Amino acid sequence: MAWDIMNMIAVMAFAFSGAIVAMSERYDIFGTYMLGIATAFAGGIIRNIALDVPVVHVWEQGVFFYVAVATITIAYFFPKSWVMFMDKWNVYTDAVGLSAFAVGGAMFAIDQGFPLGGVMFASLLTGVGGGMTRDVLAQRRPMVLHQEIYAVWAMAAGFVAGMGWVDLGSVVQMYSLFAAVLCLRLLSFHMGWHLRFRDFYRM
Repeated sequence: MAWDIMNMIAVMAFAFSGAIVAMSERYDIFGTYMLGIATAFAGGIIRNIALDVPVVHVWEQGVFFYVAVATITIAYFFPKSWVMFMDKWNVYTDAVGLSAFAVGGAMFAIDQGFPLGGVMFASLLTGVGGGMTRDVLAQRRPMVLHQEIYAVWAMAAGFVAGMGWVDLGSVVQMYSLFAAVLCLRLLSFHMGWHLRFRDFYRM
């Protein structure tokens, strides 16, 4: 039940994020729904393919699919000024989706019996897969590849869970890990923390 709630939060956050990006890029209603749904579910599909486990198709997601559709519908009727505002601050909804799906990916891999590396990999793919798919389809540079520390926090969640330092069977510890990843992601955004990159424009 606790994981279902977290999964619901993640689906809503990423569906909303995808819809806002689609509308800001002037996608039509079909494109808005497609991008919102892709953002919400691509991470889990990519993870399952990479780990060679059965893929749960979008139309088999049950209530989560309908929650995503409802979220996109609500976002679609936002005034233009709201859409532009939310696109500017989309990092917050993206951070919620990243954090929740990173924890969910770690939980999935542990339940499947994967070792530490598999848990970290599952956490990474589940956390960043939806956002990367959204940015690629919207022809934007994926956040995970250039913005403040992003994917590292998803891998960190997998590492902590895979090492057994957090018991994801405990509601308190699961949500504590979610809150920690969320805070670290937003802190890295506001503090401008970056992984090292080569600056070819500085003389």
